[in-house]
Amino acid sequence: MEEKKKMLAGEWYDANYDNTLKEERIRAKDLCFDLNHTKPSDIEQRLKILNSLFNNAYSNIEILSPFMVDYGYNIMLGDNVFINHDCYLMDCASISIGDNTFIGPKCGLYTANHPLNAITRNKGLEQALPIIIGNNVWLGANVIILPGVTIGDGVVVGAGSIVTQSISDNQLVIGAPAKVVKSINDNEN
Repeated sequence: MEEKKKMLAGEWYDANYDNTLKEERIRAKDLCFDLNHTKPSDIEQRLKILNSLFNNAYSNIEILSPFMVDYGYNIMLGDNVFINHDCYLMDCASISIGDNTFIGPKCGLYTANHPLNAITRNKGLEQALPIIIGNNVWLGANVIILPGVTIGDGVVVGAGSIVTQSISDNQLVIGAPAKVVKSINDNEN
């Protein structure tokens, strides 16, 4: 099986030495370079680059530079998504971000797992697990989301938190690792 197919299927795959994957990462990094060197006021050009990067047509998103991804084509964005400065979406597996989601500065969404055994890890193997972020989610600054995590609708993740497990709808989570602090009531600010 091709390494890309293994990657997309969540199997262990050769992330470091497969030429197809290396070329696709270089393409994405070139597009991120172009985005990161385009004036913030040139909204039309920025959207053109983002649409090429994500291989999808988006019109109602805002992504501030610098911004980095691994492939781009594994990222699906809802309407009214805002991603602040200096975020990295490691999209070896799919990353789905719902409508009206705000992502603070310096956040990282990481889909890749690596073997614990150094000999196996040094062969370049990794496994990618998807990340799903629901609608109306807010990730504070410096939040880290680990592989395989699903974040429900209406969740708020406090700044500096590391989310290692899935979170159900309407929860406030804080910490490293992130823990539920309280449920969020629709009537509170």
